[in-house]
Order: sequence, then C-alpha cells, then structure tokens
Amino acid sequence: MSPGVRPLTVLGKFKPFGLIAEATDSNPPDDDNVAGSYQYFLFDPDLTGQRDDDDDGNEASFSRQREHELFIRDNRIIWTSGSRVLKRFTLSSPIIKACWSHIGRGAEAFLCVLQIGCLTIYNTSGEVVSVPLPRTVVSIWPLPFGILLQQAAEMYPTSSIPFSSASPALGSREMLRQRKEVGNISPQNFHSTVAHGLTSKRDLSASHLILRDPLEEPGPIYLEERGKLNIMKDYDERTIWSSNLFPLLTSYNKGKMQHSVWAVEFIESSHEASASCSSSAVPDTVIPKRVSFRRIWQAKGAKKAASKVFLATDDAVPVICFLILEQKKLLSVGLQTVEINNEIMFDVKPDISWSVSAIAAAPVVVTRSHLKIGLLPHLDIIVLSPENDLFLYSGKQCLCRYVLPSWLGESLVSGESAKTDSGSQDLKITGLSDAVLGCINLSVNHSQIFRCALTSNPSSSLANDCIAAMAEGLPSDLYKLFLSLLWGYGYSDQKGCSIHFEWEALCNIFLGICQKPTGVHLKQLKTSSESSWEFLLSSKFHKTYSRFHSGITSINPLDREEIVPFCTKTGSGDRPDNSFELMVQSLDCLHAVYESLKMDNLRKQDLHQLAVLLCNIAKFLGEKCYIDHYIRDFPRLSKITGACKTLSSSRKPPNIFRWLENCLRRGCLSTNLDDLPDLIRKDGCSTVNWARKIVSFYSVLFGDKPVGKKLTSGVPCNIAPGSYSSNEELAILAMTGERFGLHQLDLLPSGVSLPLRHALDSCRESPPADWPAIAYVLLGREDMAQSVFRNLSSSKEFEMQSNTSLISMSIPYMLHLHPVIVPSSLSESIGLENAKIEDTNSVDGSVIDGMEHIFNSYTQLRYGRDLRLNEVRRLLCSARPVVIQTSANPTISDQEQQQDQLWRIAQRTAVLPLGRGAFTLSTIHTLLTEAFTVPKLVLAGRLPAQQNAVVNLDPNVRSIQELKTWPEFHNAVAAGLRLAPLQGKVSRTWIKYNKPGEPNAVHAGLLFGLGLQGYLHVLNLSDIYQYFTQDHESTTVGLMLGLAASYRRTMQPDIAKALFFHVPTRYQASYADFEIPTLLQSAALVSVGILFEGSAHLQTMQLLLGEIGRRSAGDNVLEREGYAVSAGFSLGLVALGRGGDALGSLDSFVNRLLQYLGAKEERSLLAPSNEDLRSAAQVTDGSTPNVNITAPGAIIALALMYLKTDSEVIFSKLSIPQTRYDLECVRPDFIMLRVIARNLIMWSRIRPKSDWILSQVPEVVKNGVSHLQDDMDDMYEVDVESLVQAYVNIVTGACISLGLRFSGTRDGNARDLLNSYALYLLNEIKPVSAPPGNAFPKGISRYVDRGTLEMCLYLIVLSLSVVMAGSGDLQIFRLLRFLRSRNSADGHANYGTQMAVSLATGFLFLGGGMRTFSTSNGSLAMLLITLYPRLPSGPNDNRCHLQAFRHLYVLATEARWLQTIDVDSGLPVYAPLEVTVKETELYSETRYSEVTPCILPERAILKRICVCGPRYWPQQVELVPEEKHWWSFGDKSDPFNSGVIFVKRKVGACSYVDDPVGCQSLLSRAMHKVFGLRTLDESNSLANSHRELDSDSVDHLVSTFSSDPSLIAFAQLCCDKSWNDRSDSDFKEFCLQVLFDCISKDRPALLQVYLSLYTTIGSMADLLVKSDSHMCDSLSISSLKVALAYNEAVTSGRLASSGGFVQSIFLASLGKRCEEILNCSTELKTNLRDYLTSEAWPDDDQKDVILLSWYLKWFSVPSPSIIKAVVEKIKSKSKISTSAIPLLRLVLPSTHISAISEIDRVFFPIN
Repeated sequence: MSPGVRPLTVLGKFKPFGLIAEATDSNPPDDDNVAGSYQYFLFDPDLTGQRDDDDDGNEASFSRQREHELFIRDNRIIWTSGSRVLKRFTLSSPIIKACWSHIGRGAEAFLCVLQIGCLTIYNTSGEVVSVPLPRTVVSIWPLPFGILLQQAAEMYPTSSIPFSSASPALGSREMLRQRKEVGNISPQNFHSTVAHGLTSKRDLSASHLILRDPLEEPGPIYLEERGKLNIMKDYDERTIWSSNLFPLLTSYNKGKMQHSVWAVEFIESSHEASASCSSSAVPDTVIPKRVSFRRIWQAKGAKKAASKVFLATDDAVPVICFLILEQKKLLSVGLQTVEINNEIMFDVKPDISWSVSAIAAAPVVVTRSHLKIGLLPHLDIIVLSPENDLFLYSGKQCLCRYVLPSWLGESLVSGESAKTDSGSQDLKITGLSDAVLGCINLSVNHSQIFRCALTSNPSSSLANDCIAAMAEGLPSDLYKLFLSLLWGYGYSDQKGCSIHFEWEALCNIFLGICQKPTGVHLKQLKTSSESSWEFLLSSKFHKTYSRFHSGITSINPLDREEIVPFCTKTGSGDRPDNSFELMVQSLDCLHAVYESLKMDNLRKQDLHQLAVLLCNIAKFLGEKCYIDHYIRDFPRLSKITGACKTLSSSRKPPNIFRWLENCLRRGCLSTNLDDLPDLIRKDGCSTVNWARKIVSFYSVLFGDKPVGKKLTSGVPCNIAPGSYSSNEELAILAMTGERFGLHQLDLLPSGVSLPLRHALDSCRESPPADWPAIAYVLLGREDMAQSVFRNLSSSKEFEMQSNTSLISMSIPYMLHLHPVIVPSSLSESIGLENAKIEDTNSVDGSVIDGMEHIFNSYTQLRYGRDLRLNEVRRLLCSARPVVIQTSANPTISDQEQQQDQLWRIAQRTAVLPLGRGAFTLSTIHTLLTEAFTVPKLVLAGRLPAQQNAVVNLDPNVRSIQELKTWPEFHNAVAAGLRLAPLQGKVSRTWIKYNKPGEPNAVHAGLLFGLGLQGYLHVLNLSDIYQYFTQDHESTTVGLMLGLAASYRRTMQPDIAKALFFHVPTRYQASYADFEIPTLLQSAALVSVGILFEGSAHLQTMQLLLGEIGRRSAGDNVLEREGYAVSAGFSLGLVALGRGGDALGSLDSFVNRLLQYLGAKEERSLLAPSNEDLRSAAQVTDGSTPNVNITAPGAIIALALMYLKTDSEVIFSKLSIPQTRYDLECVRPDFIMLRVIARNLIMWSRIRPKSDWILSQVPEVVKNGVSHLQDDMDDMYEVDVESLVQAYVNIVTGACISLGLRFSGTRDGNARDLLNSYALYLLNEIKPVSAPPGNAFPKGISRYVDRGTLEMCLYLIVLSLSVVMAGSGDLQIFRLLRFLRSRNSADGHANYGTQMAVSLATGFLFLGGGMRTFSTSNGSLAMLLITLYPRLPSGPNDNRCHLQAFRHLYVLATEARWLQTIDVDSGLPVYAPLEVTVKETELYSETRYSEVTPCILPERAILKRICVCGPRYWPQQVELVPEEKHWWSFGDKSDPFNSGVIFVKRKVGACSYVDDPVGCQSLLSRAMHKVFGLRTLDESNSLANSHRELDSDSVDHLVSTFSSDPSLIAFAQLCCDKSWNDRSDSDFKEFCLQVLFDCISKDRPALLQVYLSLYTTIGSMADLLVKSDSHMCDSLSISSLKVALAYNEAVTSGRLASSGGFVQSIFLASLGKRCEEILNCSTELKTNLRDYLTSEAWPDDDQKDVILLSWYLKWFSVPSPSIIKAVVEKIKSKSKISTSAIPLLRLVLPSTHISAISEIDRVFFPIN
C-alpha cells in the first residue's frame, strides 16, 4: 500500500530572529566578512525548564512561541523566544560552542559556553560561574549528569579543529552555521598558566574530561577494557553526538573508519583504578564515583563521520539513527536497558537494526505527542529521500509523504520575474533542518528557507482520544496496521472542511473495513435543516465512495473538493487478514473511551458521535449486547442500526455506571471487575484517566486499600501523603493526589459526584492536621490550607504547589469576594474619637508623641470602641506641654506657685518614657529608611486660663540640666524599643547614620533600645571602639547593656573583653590609677552577667564574688551599694538556677555570700580558703564586711543562683528575724529582700492566698501588729515601730514574690490579692475608700514614715501590673490613673513613685496589649532587676540601682498573642477559643474560653487550642508542653504562624463584629418574610401570585452569608423581575428552598446537584405529557440510579455520616416519581413484549423508543439474548406450574422485581 499524501502547513519564511534583534541593537556587525559568520540553533523551552506565560501546552498551535533560539556571533549570544528577546550574554573572548546541560545536583539547566581556555556557565536567571580549562579543550557535549570536555592532542594546531554540531539534545542535530574562520582567534592575551595550574596533572593526559559540578574541577574519563580501568587517552575518538537524557554518546575514529556508541557509567573507586592513575594528587575519598566509557556498538566502513546522529523511537524502543551522507542512508540501531543492582545499564538490541535511503533526516514529535518512553518523548523521523521526497516514518514504518502546498510554488514564481519559465512543478525540497517538536525548516531549490509544521494531532478532541486509546490499548502489530490505515487515508487540509472532517476520516477507516458503506449514517447530534439523506450524500465518505460506485450521484455536481481515495482498491480480497482482529480490539479500546466520556457532562456530543461509530463496529462484529448497550444510551440509534443478522456473541459490554452502582450497594470488594474496561486497570494510561480516577475514588471510599502505586483491585491510584482514619479521609487524599478539584467534581454526572461530595462534607469538620494544603482547599477549609502554606512559605515545595494547583483545586469556589460588612465598622468610629481626644488635649494635634502607630487592626478588635488606649496615650504623652491650673489673674506668688507646680509635673513627665517604652514595645514592623525620629521631651506647661500660654521652667530657680540627661536617655530607649525584634536587618550603616556629631543621651538611649531588641549584632569591633573612645557616660552605659542583650547567653569573647575593660579589678596593679566612674563599672558588671547568663563560668563567678565586697575606688562612696547590688545581680545571672548542679561545689561561694549577709560562721559549710579571701579591698569594718553595703547584693545573688531549686539549706540561711532583738539588728528593707529571695528559691510553695502571705510574717510581728488599735504607753510604741516596719516590708516582699511567680499569667487570685493589699496601703496613707475588710491591721501609718508606705504601695502596684501584663485590665488601670494624678495634687512629687506608676501603666498595656511576661529563669532574673525595691529619689539618682536597668524587663517579654484572620476576607475577626492547660501543682488540667485577639498561656503549660463556637469551622492545634521560650517571629516550628490562626466563617453566620449578639444570623431571620413565601394570612393564591420578591433583601441576605459566587448569582436570578412571570410556581419555590438549604448547610455544591436531579425528572414528565423533551438520551437515568444507590448506602450506614449530604426524602421521592412516569405509559408494555421476544425496538414513535430505553435502564433489564438463554435454562431444568418469578429472581439478581414479573408474563404465560 503506497503511503498517503499530506500537505505541509507552511508557517512562513524563516530567518533567525537573532539577526533581527541584532539589527535593532545599536551595534550591528561591522564588515561583511563577519556579517555572515553567525551560528544559531532552535530548541524546546522544556529543556531549560522555562515555559512561556502564554503557552498552555497546546501542541496544535504551531506558533514560534513553542521554540526558543540561541543566536551566537563572535562573543555575543542572544536568547530569544518567538519575537521576544529573553536574554543577551556578552563574553570576553570569541565563543567556540554553546549548549544547554544539566550540571550539579539540581534539576536546573545551565547554558555552557566554551571559549579558549575557559568554560562559562550561566543559569537561567543569569548568575555566572567561570571554570578555567586547559587550552586543548576543543568541544563540549552535554550528558545527563555533567558536561563532557573533548581534548585535542597538544600537537594539533587550533585551526585544524572542525567546528562540531550543536548539542543534539536540543532537538536540533544541525551543524551550527559554520564560523567563517574558526582558527584565527588570537590567543595572545590569555594567560594559559592559570588554567594549567588549576587543573591537576593527571587530567591533562586524558583525551576526555568530565565536569560534574560548576564548583568542581574537571575529572578524567576512564575506559573499561577487559575488566581494567584506564584513563581514556584516545584522541582519535572524536565525539559527534551525546544525549542529555540518556548517558550515551557516539564517536568516530577517522584512522579506523569506524563509528562507536559508548555508554557512560559511574563506577565505584577501587585500588585498581587508583593504581592506574598517573598521579595520586587527589585522594579517592574526594571523588567517590568515577566516570567510565563502555563501548556498546561499533561499525566500520564509513570514510566520513555521520553528518547527523539523533535518538528516535521504534515501537516503544529507543533507537540511535546515523545519517551517513556518502552512502545516502539513515542507519538505525536499537537500544535496550537492563537493571542491575538498581542501576540502569544500556546496551544495543541486536535484533533491531534497519536503514532507509536518505539525504537528510530529523526527529519530530507527530504521531503520539503525549506519550513518553521513560524520559524520551515518542519521536518519529522525518526523512528526505535522494529523490527529494519528504517521508514521515514511525520507526521503520513509512506513514505518509508530505508535499508542499501548491500555492507556495505559484507565489514564489510570481515573485521572481527572472525565472518565469520554471513552473510550480519544479519546487523541490533540498534540505531540512532545525526540527523542534512538530516543526522543521525546509530549504527549497529557490534557496529559500520555510518554517513548516507537520500536521500533528487532530483538532477534534474525540478523534484525539480515540487514536490515543488505540495507541495504548492495541498490541504493536495491530497498532502499526491502524497507523498505516490512519496515515494512508490521505486528505486535503483545506480550510473549507468542517471540524467534523477529522472525525469522519477516522470513522471511514473502520467503515472501510466494515465493507458496508451504505449503512453508515454519520448523523450529528443537532440535526441541521437538511434531511439525513442529503447529509449522507454531502459527506466526505460518499464523495470517496461514489468514485468507485457509479449510480449514486452527488447533490451538488459543482463540488470542486479534491477527492483522495482512502484505499487504492476495495473488495474483500484486499482486506488484510488481521483486520478482523483489529476491529475486535478496537471495539474494546473505543468502548473504554465511550465509558470514560459518560463521566463527563460536557462531552455528550462526542459521546453520541462515538456511539454511532461503535454501533457500526459492533454490528460488523455481530456483538448484539454491545449494540443493545448503545441503543439504550441513545435510543434514536435504533433506526440507524437496523436489525443485526449475524450470530451474536454473548459478551457483556463493560459498564461503569453498573460498577459504580454495585459499589455503592455492596462495597468495592464484591463488585465485578468485568464491568470495568481493561484500559482502566492498565498502568499509565492517559486516555481513560478520567474514568480511572473516579473508579479509584469509589474503590477507596468503599473499602479498597492502597498497595504501592495501585489499589488491591489493581486500579492505579496516586494517593497524597497524610494520615487517615476512615475511608472518607483516604478518598480525599486520593482526590488530592490525583489533582481532582471542585471544578472536576462539577463535570461529573450529579449522581456520580454525590458520594465524593459526601466524603468531602464528612471530613470538613475536623480533618487531620498533617494533610497537604491542596487537600484542605478541596474540603473548603482554606483556613487550614493557609496555615500549612505559611509554614511552607520558604521551602521549594511551596513554590511548586502554591498558585497553580491551588487554583485548579478550588475553581470555581474560591473567587475571593469580600463579604458585605455592616457599616458599624470600628475603624471609622475609632478614627473620629481619636481626633476628638487629640483636639481637646493639645494645642497642636499633629505632635509626634511616639505612640501614633499603636492603633492597628489588632488593638481595634481587642479594645473595640473602648477608649482606654487613647487614655493610655494621653497619660504617657511627654511631647506636649502639660496643663497647669492657676487663677485667672496671676500675682507674683502665683508665678512661684506655677514654677512649683511645673517642677513637680516635670518630674512626672521625665519618667513617662519608661512606661511609653513598654506600651509601644515592638509595635513598628517596618524599618525606616530615613533618620530615626525620637519624640521631644517637653517639660513646659500651658495655661488654659490664659489662652494656652506656654510656661517654661525657670533655670534661675532650679537646675534644669539634671532633668535632661537620664530622662532624655529613657525617652530615646522608648523610641528604640518600638522596632520589632529582627524583622529584617537593621544595617550598621543605618545606626551610624543616626549617630550624632557630638555624643548625647538621645543616641545612647537609642543604642540601648536597639540592643534590647537584638539589633546590635551588626556593629563590628571598630564601631564599638569608636563609641567607647567618645568617653561619654550614658553612651557607654547604653552600648554595654545593649551589646550584652544582643549577645545574651553567648559568652562572645570579643564583647566580653570590651565589657571587662570597664571592670578595673581585671587589670594588674600598674593600671590602678585608671579612673572609671562607678556608674560605668556597675553597668559593665550587669552586662557581663547578661552575656554569661546561665553559663556558671567559674573565673567570672570568682571575679564577681570579689566585686560584691570590694571597696570603692573613692570617687563616690555613696554609690558603693549600687555597685555591690550590680555585682550580686551579675553573679546570680552567671550561675542562674545552677545552685544545685553548677561546676564543682558552690560551698565556698555560698560561705562568702553568707559572710556578706552578716551571718555567723558555721562549721557545716566549708571554711573559705585563702584564695577565696584574696579580694582587692573588702568593704570591711575591722574583720567583718560592711553588711549594710554587701547584704543586698549577696541576697540577690543567692536568690538567683538557687532560683526554683527548692533548696532547704539556703532557705534556712536566709531566715527572717523571729525575735524583737533580731528585728532591731536587721534593716527592714533587707528583710524585704530576704522574703523575695526565700520565695524565689522555694518557688513551688508560693500560693495566691492571703493565708500564704500571712504565713510569711513571724509570730512576734503578727502579735505586735494586731494590737495597734489598743491604747499603748509611750515606752511600748518604740518597739512597735520596728514591728510595723518589718510587717510592711515582709508583706511587700511577699507581694513582689507573688508578682514574679505569676508574671504574665493574669491569674485572678493573685490579682485580687495584690489589689486588696494595694488598696489597704493606699487607705492607710490617706483614707480614700471604705476599708477592704477586717483582715488587715489598721493604723500603721502612725508608726511608719510616709516614704516607706508610698514605696511599698508602688512596689505592690508594680507587681500587680506584672501579673496582669498586656491585659489592659480596667480596674487596675483606674487605680494607676488615680495614683498618677494624686501625687501632683498632694504635693508629694516623688520621681521614684512616678517612675513606678509609669512603668506599671506600660506593663499593663505591654506592647499595645500584644506582649506579656514569661516565668522562665532568665525572664524572672530580668524582672527582678527591673523591680528591684529601691526607687530613685530624683532624675540623677543612680546610687542604689542604675536607672538604665529598669528597661531590662524587655528581655523577659514574650509575644504570646494570638489573633484570628478570616481567610475569605483577610480581615482580623473575633473568634471563640477553648484553651486547655496541663495540670500543675496549683490546679488540675483545665479548659477555659477566650475570645481572640488574646494572650495565650506559657508554652510550659499549654496543651491544646481549639477554635470553637457556631460561626467558624472548628480547628484544633495540639501542642506538647515544654519548658521553652515562646516561638520567635518567623520560627518554622511555630504552630501559630507568628500569632495568626486563619479561620473560615460558616455560611449563614455573620462575623462577631457585624453581629455581636447573633440576631442577624440566617436562621434567626424570618426566611419567609425575606423570600416572600406563603404565610397563613396570605392563603389567597391569587394575591400570592402577584407578590414580588423583595430582590434587595434576598440579594443582601445571600451576599452577607456567603462569598460564594455561584450562590450570589443564583440569588440574583431568583430575584429577577422576569422570574416572576414564570408559570411554574413550584419550580420557583423549589429554587428558593434549595438556596436556603445550600446557605444554611454551607454546601454551595448542592445547588447544582439539586437542580440537575430536579430537571431530569421534569424532562421525563415533559416527554410523557407533551411528547417533546430535551432528553434524547437516557444517561441521566443512570446518574439518577447512582444517586438512589448512594441514598441507600447512607441510610444503611455503609457511608459514615451524620445525615446525608442531600436530603434522603428528596432522593426517595425522585425514585418514586420516576417509577410513576414509567408505569403510567400504556404503550410501554406491548413495546417491551416485542423487545423481549423479537429484540425489536418500536419503529414509529420516537417517544416510545425513549421510554422503553428508560424502562430497561431503570429496572436493569438484561439484553434479550441473555434473557432468552436464561429462559431456555429454566425451561429445560424444570416444569413450571405456577410462577417462574423466584427462579428468575435468582438468576437475574440485579433486575428489578417489576421487570422480572413482566419477563415472567411474556415467557411463562399461565395456561
């Protein structure tokens, strides 16, 4: 059979786009000589992993977009795609060769460019690596795992190297357009010594090198010969081709005149190999695997190398093709792969070898574009024969001949006037090149080059599917026969042809074999106006047929279409022998496509066309059951097919609907696998993929389990990773793994989709936590998907998964529409109120106060319309003049009074920044690019009575300077603390940019603030040195503390040196005169403690121990106590909590510390050694230390060393005096410190009860205080004073302990207890409210000075705010506001107490309410330093405690806040949470409720968090309680994504912002009012029919509750005015009820299901009543049956559920209605009788045929031939006397009983 002829599609003349791009550039090549010397090659963009955005992978579009081009000229490369330049590369020297290759570990492709002595490697994003090479490397070749470098022997002059072809793997095996003068590249400017130096000696001797990674050196290639490995040194083996898919290459040896094919393999290094190396410069361990060549094929006799080598495929076997020009032939050699020890070895297949005559050839993708053989796409071969004919080969089978279209010759001739004599006949193809996929370049004799496309896949998707199914289902010999028929049927590709033409061509192949052309009736689904006869006569087939059979004329004699015979002759004699077998197998393959198409709603038309073809094939084969099957689906086919006369075979056709139904009724394992086409169970079959997916989902849903990549039933299924506990969950993982989204679900027949939707619905409530994000999107749980994504966001997997797959899974349900928000939104109201407050309080509302950013979405939700944040901002604002109340007519004394008042207020203003720092802690997230602004500190006042005149402090009256230094420092710290920790890098240049010319307190404070947030990492040693050399006190303090905080716990040696420099004890005696202020020494000591925190570093501890007792150098004796306390803190920090386990015994340390306490020496502790006593200059009076100075430091050190250790020994040493004499001996404030220390050590004993506080007070004190009210004599009162002093201090110490124990926990008991003590002390100072009960001793203020009581009160209040940190508690806030205002009015303006109030206010609103304190050891130490119970007396008081230390609370904070964000709208929302905390010694495991935004408990006790409540989908986060810090920002393991949980609102509920009470929820609204449904009053149907739906209300209602676009669109349709004119009110009501059901159950998908099922029944009823219906097929009956089977599965419990997805009553009523319709037809019974007895379908009436087909499907009646066989069997076995129904029921179990009784009536009539 001669091959068919096909036209080429000419895309246009070809010119490399690089030339055009060059012309548009400014520098075109200069001289003509260079102008011609360019090279280019075309390649498939898949090679680089780059796809164009506009490319959707549709192979049928033959555009240049599918090809990329590399254009090379001299030292420039232009990479283009179509007419778009992607990249330009310019190199330093001329380019020898360029190719794409996979180098290194990743899958990325690199562009490798060879120059003389150098290989330059670019990745696709433009990064570049340059590898020096020996000068002798003359060519490069890509391999799958690296790049092969071909060396020339040294004797070769460069000029003799021929330029070899481009990379073959690029889809182009062309010679690059030859460079004009390759050899004359002048190499003088290249220093070759570099290359020789960098490449080891042994490489130079190898003829071939391999580069496996851009960062490695090229290694030699070994040759495997007789089991030995030698370095390959054969310079004559010139590589001519290599593959980048398989490790193969071919070479040609000119001397031996032979071609070789080599397999490239990895071999393990062995001694043998290393022995054969010339040098062992590199040890074997460095390169564990060597690369060797193994020759697998060779052939002699070719005088020249093959001009082209490429890979192709022949019958699923890869072949290597050699084009040998001297012999004008294409030689092909087959390859085979063998797997040995998990390694794939390549070898030549000896039996596959063939050749065809050719002068040019190339691999193209034409016949099976989607098929891959391993890594290789299915490649056909396009061959140009010596006679200049173009042939397409698939393997060695010639498929067709391609010809250029005739118009091309005419247009060429008309264009060239000189050659008028040459006609179009002389158009000859002289060469072909640049093949990419299905496009090639053809050179025509007119020296023109055209880009042509080989007509590839049909544009008809049905023809495509059928051909692909044949390819996958037929054995290879039959498929070859089919291919020859398919391609042999030539056709003219004229534009006038219809799209159905391709389908007709395919049909004609089968009908040609059937030999019954007249019976064919290619009727389309929608008939046009012409009759069937006319349609048949105008078909392509008829035109072909009538050329050989005269007598049937065409209607249109003027039909000028060229008719090409599809077969040279016809007649039974010429039919190939195995064509009958081909038809049998084709029926199976095409039937599989048919069954798969049934599962797609959108392909009904294709299904009908395929049914017509299948009917004809089945009729030819005599398959009666098949014909019956198709007619039942499309009843109108009964007329076309007519009766089948041949013998019937009893093969039952596979039926997917039947299988699905059985699966639902009986489970997967008891179904009959014969109901599934074989192709479905075949691995890697793409055509019936759709059906295979559905079958696999059903199998999994009904009990099938995965085994490897398949299910136990043998159906392949790809299951996504994740845990599952039920079949439903496994089914969803299967849907995820198969990328089967909601869009795909909508394509299924509604009945089939129900069980899958049911599975989605049942898992939606609480899916497992370890699923991929796509699975959650599929469930409609975008909230959980978002959380998974946030965790993945930095990994590669995220980028792969993110957009495309998510969108494909969620269309059409994820159009992000923001829900309608009821206009009571918070932001507007807050904005207004904010403005009001600004105006009432300031002259200039635009003053920057450092708190303007505090109002964000979180705080708005947290505080709502509550004004407390505005009030905090007002109280902490230090940037505006303060109001001073004075009389309207000022006198002299008034001015003094003003200055007095202003001085007191200025002291208060000076400490406000401490609180502001806490309030705004970590609230700015962006780093500023300009200078950092520090708000002004304004100490002036203003007089509202005198038109807001501003009054400044008078410098003559008091020294203002003392109010400047430290307050300015605190102000700047507060500004620096606003930056959130490490949210992007602060660069050191930014810090230095903010550095002022002269050092000042502002920059000092900024440094400290940045350090506390961890930003001072960026400073290097020279920067630190420059700061220290400024010799500015506050700058040095800020820098030391800031550095220590940034490097906390790291013991960084450089920083430690810088700090120790400020501790003179570390120097030798010669430096003794070096004076350092005590202030700096104190700061340095605490900094050392922070740096070495928890390390128990022995030398540092010994140093610090000595420092506690060291005598001051004499500059300021008053600051000695502060120095000792700093040393104590530092020592405690270094040994923090390590008292029990620190290195060696701490006895000597403890002994010394107890001496400092003034304890009597006891023998139980080790006596201190001399070495220990060697301290520089102890603060001693005689032989004992001065306890007044050393005691506080020693107590603090012991407390921190033994923190939480429950050490009884130390506890007993820190005893509280029990007798009056002891009380006289110990300072009361030391008693307070001892109480704090004892409680920190005995951590677990602290209880938030008043009994516990009283238990701290010794009996003697209790008794003394209880009788205060009685009249006492003067003598006794002297004793009482010490008792009361002790009482107050002990109670305060206990309160501070309580505050530390419950810091940040918001514990209610602790809060109430501390609050009551605060109010008690407040009442004692000055009665302001009713006394809080009789529990407290009255009248203590007579015996204690006011200052002590004040200090104790403020310390308790500070402890209270530490417990309630971040809570914004209103009651405590009111107390603080009162305390702040009280002092200024009372005239007691104490700097220290105001500092306490300011800090307490800041703590209460810590970080704007988003942060709180931790109770970890490090945090407690920092809080203790901050709360140290000695408050400063003035702005410059650093005597007992450095003011800068009050900021160290920052190191104790954690961001344990949590907010919920609505995943649909992206807005923060309120959501109820249930928090579970684990059991502790204070309480059992507890669950309590919170509303987000909120602060969570600590990590040590947090077990579980659930999003609960009726409005949001539930979500659960399980945690393991651990003694660790809270997760830092951006931590990968953070389950809360840095404080955010995404939630999804249920449809039918408003958010809590819009509807706090729940009165707007969907169910609480009167639906009948909104929808206008009938009510009792309006029973009058006439009035009812005229009512209109209130369109706005329905629309608003739906859009409020659902952002689902389909529901909103449907609601708008229901409200349309034209809708009211419809006559069928039932349908209207049905729609509204369905809409309500969808919204209330949050199942938008139900809309489609309900409507399609409803309309199915409606159409059936229409047919019965009006005899016209849109339903001309009975496929929806099958879908309805599956829906009923699903209903049965739900009610019987086979599908787990809390009630069906669709109302079961609805489904049951559909079934009933269907049976009623079928039973009420009169003709049906007679038609059924005819059908059963004579297999005849009714002829006359279309309606009867359709009804009969419905009946047969609905009642599952088998085909008549099967029934007859059953009847014969029953009759032969027994004599039936009564009824055969029981026996028939037994033999036909799936047939409905009413159908069985009909069969009984027909075949067993009662006599």
